[in-house]
Amino acid sequence: QVQLVESGGGLVQAGGSLRLSCAASGRTFTNYVMGWFRQAPGTEREFVSATSWYGTAYADSVKGRFTISRDNAQNTMYLQMNSLKAEDTAVYYCAASSFNYLPRNMAGYNYWGQGTQVTVSS
Repeated sequence: QVQLVESGGGLVQAGGSLRLSCAASGRTFTNYVMGWFRQAPGTEREFVSATSWYGTAYADSVKGRFTISRDNAQNTMYLQMNSLKAEDTAVYYCAASSFNYLPRNMAGYNYWGQGTQVTVSS
């Protein structure tokens, strides 16, 4: 079992930055592919980014603006979000996957956090 807790969300103006954190506890953090998803009101949860020891992946909508990273010693994953836009407004979720590739869909992840709200004002 893996427990995930997100933090770092908030209200920011368009063009600003936020850094989200995802603290993991339970099983060995390094064994998992870690990902970020987001869900805006009335929409489906969508892939944002994922990271493992063999690489990273980003949704086209955030490529060049968001950076995913992880600190295995601290069991923590981060999402640095720059040049934020109003359309980035959503609840952001971190997730952990036991697969050995970088899943871009929800079915590829075994564990989920509760989410943190990000609101970008235009």
